[in-house]
Amino acid sequence: MHHSIDVRHLFFSYPDGHPALEDVTFRVAPGEKVALVGPNGAGKSTLLLHLNGILTGPGELIICGHTLSPATLGPIRAAVGMVFQDPDDQLFSPTVLEDVAFGPIYMGLSESQVRERVRTALASVGMSGQESRVSHHLSNGEKKRVAIASVLAMEPEVLVLDEPTAGLDPRGRRNLINLLRALPQTMLVSSHDLQMVAELLPRTILLDRGRVISDGSTAALLADPHLLEAHGLEAL
Repeated sequence: MHHSIDVRHLFFSYPDGHPALEDVTFRVAPGEKVALVGPNGAGKSTLLLHLNGILTGPGELIICGHTLSPATLGPIRAAVGMVFQDPDDQLFSPTVLEDVAFGPIYMGLSESQVRERVRTALASVGMSGQESRVSHHLSNGEKKRVAIASVLAMEPEVLVLDEPTAGLDPRGRRNLINLLRALPQTMLVSSHDLQMVAELLPRTILLDRGRVISDGSTAALLADPHLLEAHGLEAL
């Protein structure tokens, strides 16, 4: 069985030579839901951007059975749905329909397949019937859901989310947590929202200064106030 995500000895330095990732190794099994936590500047977003080849550094990445290389970028990007922290980075079409249809159209699907993908994706995020709405008129929570739908429409095996609850009001946050819980995909979620992590993601990887500090049960990590404090996180 292949792992959904298999990262081996990954290093990355910024152009100024500042190291962002140092010998990062971990695996995520199919269907697993894993949190990525750590202080600002720990390298979390940098790590996520390696998972679909936006950034590349020395090391080996095997994603859904494909070893990352220029030749495998296509299948890897089809397999990994990336949801950015700011939905405005993801939504660039006039309407919800066009945003969610963009990926399937780009994949070369037929018109009827595209329509079916859009319908299914919007239904799975609780936005059925909203196709004609103007994307920039949506609330922040609705934008997040449409951003997730635009990724789900490509039927990825893995969802990678960067700070999914950032900027949401309590109701939007609750709706998003319920949505993520119901999705079957393998997930790697970077977040400062430890309450969401506790509720949704049974395993947590703690990253600080580009290194994996701990990787194990979320409950055990959150029960260790000294470890959290040492790495800039507040105990619940």
